[in-house]
Amino acid sequence: MESSDVYRSSSFEVALDARDPFRDALALARPRTVVPVPLRATAPWRAHFSPFPHVKLGVVVEGECWLSVDGLEPLFLSTGDFYLLGNPPPYVLGSSVGGAGPEISQGSVTYTCSVDFEFQDSDASILFSSLPPAMVVKADDAGGKLLWNIATLLVHEFEATKVGRSLVLEHLAQILLVHMLRSHAGSSHQPLGWLASVIDDGIGAALRAVHAEPHRRWTLEELARTAMMSRSAFSAHFRSRVGRPPLDYLIEWRMQLARAALRTEDSLTAIAAAIGYQSESAFSTAFRRVVGMSPREFRVSAADHADGDAEHRGVVDEREHAVREDPQPHAGGA
Repeated sequence: MESSDVYRSSSFEVALDARDPFRDALALARPRTVVPVPLRATAPWRAHFSPFPHVKLGVVVEGECWLSVDGLEPLFLSTGDFYLLGNPPPYVLGSSVGGAGPEISQGSVTYTCSVDFEFQDSDASILFSSLPPAMVVKADDAGGKLLWNIATLLVHEFEATKVGRSLVLEHLAQILLVHMLRSHAGSSHQPLGWLASVIDDGIGAALRAVHAEPHRRWTLEELARTAMMSRSAFSAHFRSRVGRPPLDYLIEWRMQLARAALRTEDSLTAIAAAIGYQSESAFSTAFRRVVGMSPREFRVSAADHADGDAEHRGVVDEREHAVREDPQPHAGGA
């Protein structure tokens, strides 16, 4: 029997969460996604890397290697293992760690891929201050299989060199970053900043409320009620998970929004009202206290760098790694 009714193509809708702190933070950070040329090496080998003031994500696609980050114990990585480096100091990838662990068999092949996330706004790194210098998700960890499936697509896309590759690489890289951050949030007991919204129902509810209505004149009592906690319990729990008092977080988030708005042509009065200040002077005072300069000074400074930022923003770049094959540990950079 044929129906004369016309139905929508889909009867199910999934609305994007406008109050998602994850999405907000990444959008304001304005990451530039850089996909370096994959690293292939035959043991013995070592590749030295300089400090990287952003976030780097990598995966061992084939073989094994050691990851040595200055100040940390060396980490042994196998096929399917992922690593995330937050603002790392100098580090080394290689087939050995100079006597601190077993060497990988001579002639063994290692193939790694990595993604760099560079932030155009130097202040955006504050959003990732809770990340450790290095974290690892092993292939057999919870979530490891999902990460591997995404990475397989990333490697395939990189090697395929088809039309639209840059767009696909950029989105896959950001998906990998979100899943790695989720993994860190689920396993860490340290202050997590806005990552706390991922794993804590009470603190997460308060963070989502702040992100949804940054202009609202929030009080500690209102935020505590949103989190369904007493005022004292909320204050203590928020500080332990986020690393700062609730109202301090609110002010810092407002200033992040203000930085983004000051790159537009919106008036200072409009920006002040949008983030909860009743006057331009009150906004300017708070902005100077947090940022170290007035909103007008920040706007001029941002405009001076706009051309350079516009050239790189949203572009997937490809850069080569120079890898030395050398049986002996050595200094130098790659």
